[in-house]
Amino acid sequence: MSQRATRLLHLLDELRRRRTPVRGAELAQRLEVSLRTLYRDIDALRGQGAEIVGDPGIGFQLRPGFLLPPMMFSAEELEALLLGARWVVSHADPELATAAGTALDRLTGVLPEPLRLQVETSGLFAPQWKRSEPEPWLPALRLAIREGNAVRIQYCDAEGQASERVIWPFAMAFMAELRFLAAWCEMRGDFRHFRADRMLALEDTGRRYPDQRHSLLKRWRALQLQHRNG
Repeated sequence: MSQRATRLLHLLDELRRRRTPVRGAELAQRLEVSLRTLYRDIDALRGQGAEIVGDPGIGFQLRPGFLLPPMMFSAEELEALLLGARWVVSHADPELATAAGTALDRLTGVLPEPLRLQVETSGLFAPQWKRSEPEPWLPALRLAIREGNAVRIQYCDAEGQASERVIWPFAMAFMAELRFLAAWCEMRGDFRHFRADRMLALEDTGRRYPDQRHSLLKRWRALQLQHRNG
């Protein structure tokens, strides 16, 4: 990646992080360039389709929706995307694995020749050492998390006790052999963690749970931090 392309990428990163307009002088200082160079780079990004609103003396802000050209990914970023996609292909449920493979093919297809060859000949892999069939309700769980729907599950705990409960799923962790779900449990009136392989049945109720997923995540993270700090 050229020095100028790297500089434009860093400028985009700075603008993406801001929720409010940022003055040119502050951007120039952060990027260690002159104001003249900064204004020239902003014009270059606008020419590539980035909707950057604002003017010198007022501040600049990037409107949502601008897609970063693939050729602006660094070698390390491409390797990270490749390794992540290959991990999903080998560890996730079939639907998500297929989507990861399709996304990787699409990305590779639009890369310039040198970067495409770099991806296709990469030596980074995420092999499945021990085959563990994913639970059949993972797609339904992912959809419930995405849509914010309550689900009804039949669950068997570590002691072998079965129960039926309605939960609000908001996060799921994909481990090497296990999938863990974080949810609000209506029966317990509290956050609970569930292993997907201990679910005996699952039904999406189609009912939106009353809280927002981001709100549940925020409260759950705060609780985890509190527990870690003792």
